[in-house]
Amino acid sequence: MVDRKILQDVVPRFTIGVLSRRTGCNIETIRYYEKVGIIPHPARSEGGHRLYGTGHLKRLAFVIKARALGFGLSEVKALLRLVDERDRPCDEAREMAAAHLQDVKAKLSDLRAMAAVLKDMIVRCQTEQSTECPLIERMFDGPGPI
Repeated sequence: MVDRKILQDVVPRFTIGVLSRRTGCNIETIRYYEKVGIIPHPARSEGGHRLYGTGHLKRLAFVIKARALGFGLSEVKALLRLVDERDRPCDEAREMAAAHLQDVKAKLSDLRAMAAVLKDMIVRCQTEQSTECPLIERMFDGPGPI
């Protein structure tokens, strides 16, 4: 179970560079996540440098994993809200994951269709001996499906 105390731990311990190295997340991306409210704003040193706690590290690791699974930023925010506000967030998280899975399956289907069209166009380019390229010509056929 997620220890909520760790997620709330924003005691300044390390800089943005350290956070970036520990998570593999780009510094500019970390700043953006702060700006849009995905991770809380950190404390600042006397010199104005951002100082992060363990909670920032844990949340950022969560965000990175969720993004790797294809969740959008609004979905990531919603999942984090579940962690922060619900004692038992599993039902809602499962619903979100199921909806996301349907989107992934639809995208896979679209990708398979695109692959079939591309494969056909490549074969045509290899076999046709005209001055016109079938692949390029097909792209100019106007709006609509390929």
